[in-house]
Amino acid sequence: MNHNDKLIIGGKELNSRFFIGTGRYPNPFVQNEAIKASGSEVLTFAIRRVNLEEPDEDAILQHLDGQPFTYLPNTSGANTAEEAIRIARLARASGLSDWIKIEVSVNEKTLLPDPVETLKATEVLANEGFTVLPYTSDDPVLCKRLEEAGAAAVMPGAAPIGTGLGILNPYNLSLIVEEANVPIIVDAGIGSAQDVVQAMELGVDGILMNTPVAKAKDPVKMAKAMKMAIEAGRMSYLAGRIPKKRYATASSEYKDQILK
Repeated sequence: MNHNDKLIIGGKELNSRFFIGTGRYPNPFVQNEAIKASGSEVLTFAIRRVNLEEPDEDAILQHLDGQPFTYLPNTSGANTAEEAIRIARLARASGLSDWIKIEVSVNEKTLLPDPVETLKATEVLANEGFTVLPYTSDDPVLCKRLEEAGAAAVMPGAAPIGTGLGILNPYNLSLIVEEANVPIIVDAGIGSAQDVVQAMELGVDGILMNTPVAKAKDPVKMAKAMKMAIEAGRMSYLAGRIPKKRYATASSEYKDQILK
């Protein structure tokens, strides 16, 4: 991997493009081992799962081997912009983080983000100095509006949360990347390393995932596989793939010659 190829969000330089969640693991030991294997520097978790009165003593927030992480708490469970804003303010007041992942959904079946409420919350919190990373649908227009509202990075879903369906609309993701002036992090819907490589080859800047690792038969091995897939996909994107063509081209060029 090119060590000069850094990801910068909110002025913070990151070496890893893997953002990993902390929920749904079979036990804390497996969770910690998977996080180590992922190489991730950013941990995300639902604020409602954390004891904000004693955040330093919360098991979810313990550092691994003394290494600090960038915490990306999320507003999962919020149904309105007002709820998301209140949750974010509580997290910052506790000293937890000024990074916030906006999640606002009203449909429990699909958990798709509410575009209007997400945009409202992003604008308010960005104006208050938060480093805002909104989870949103793969709508290129909405992603641009979130950027304009002050998002430090935009996080379109590949598919609904936890479905493992992979990238349902690569065309939209490619448009989002093409128009963006902030990092694009694919969040939700990833199922396998194949999905990760596809996303990275589209030019996205990183991947956030939880369920594909936590619910794998071997979460630690899957975390390592996803890490490698992110690195391979990024390198492939930077290298530049050959164009697709309708007909074959010989891999070797031959000069005209008479065969006797």
